Amino acid sequence: MWGLDNKRPKYKADERKLILVPVADILPNPDQPRREFAYDKLLELAQSINENGLLHPISITLRDNKPVLVAGERRLRAAKMVGMKEIPCLVVRAPGAKSALMALVENLQREDMNAFEEAEGIQRLIHVYGLTQDEAAHRLGCAQSTVANKLRLLKLDPEQREQILRNGLTERHARILLRLEDGELRQTALERMIAGRLTVAQAERLADELLEGRSKARRRPTPLIRDVRLFINTVNHALDTMRRSGIPAQAEKSETPEYIQYVVRIPKGGKTVAEVTGIHTA
Repeated sequence: MWGLDNKRPKYKADERKLILVPVADILPNPDQPRREFAYDKLLELAQSINENGLLHPISITLRDNKPVLVAGERRLRAAKMVGMKEIPCLVVRAPGAKSALMALVENLQREDMNAFEEAEGIQRLIHVYGLTQDEAAHRLGCAQSTVANKLRLLKLDPEQREQILRNGLTERHARILLRLEDGELRQTALERMIAGRLTVAQAERLADELLEGRSKARRRPTPLIRDVRLFINTVNHALDTMRRSGIPAQAEKSETPEYIQYVVRIPKGGKTVAEVTGIHTA
């Protein structure tokens, strides 16, 4: 381990080069996927370094004879917090794509990034270095479907992503929102998730309800059949059916300028008559 006394570590010639580098000289990794570093986590790491020394060197590459960080930004920041002037660095050969990959993998393995930082890091690997989703998945050691699902998160706009993170919603909440393709409906769902502090299960039910409601709203109303003859034929068909069944139903039809009236009489036990007035139309 290396502590505040900055004693130069020994290394063998056949190993990757290990050197002490002034922290002020190390340039940031342009492909760093992490955008936020929790202060409390950095403080914990800084305290550990102050008490126990730095357990693992950071990785750098040399570009134009200048040290550029490849992996270990949290350790570098924590080292600065405790006042280290120099930090042990492992020099690696890392062209752009490899440097970006190493930074992404280290962050994924050492401390969880938020889901959107992961997605942005993967997208950067793919777009900047011309990788396919399959190639990115192979280098990250995961399935292509995992990469595809991560990238889908970027369909949420930046403001929605910030709301999700600020209110402690999870990646699963974000995936539920992606089910709602309509932007207005998606924002409504997000606001209700936040206001109600919905669990994932509750958020799923909310999405189902919103999708069902939108589906009903889009259904075309049953067209009004204005040709009354269709209804008259239906009544006549019902009368014929009753008569064939042995029920001596009778019907009287009358018509005025305002409406058509049908009076249907169906014998009830041979003692009473039930009258039903049907089909009135203006």
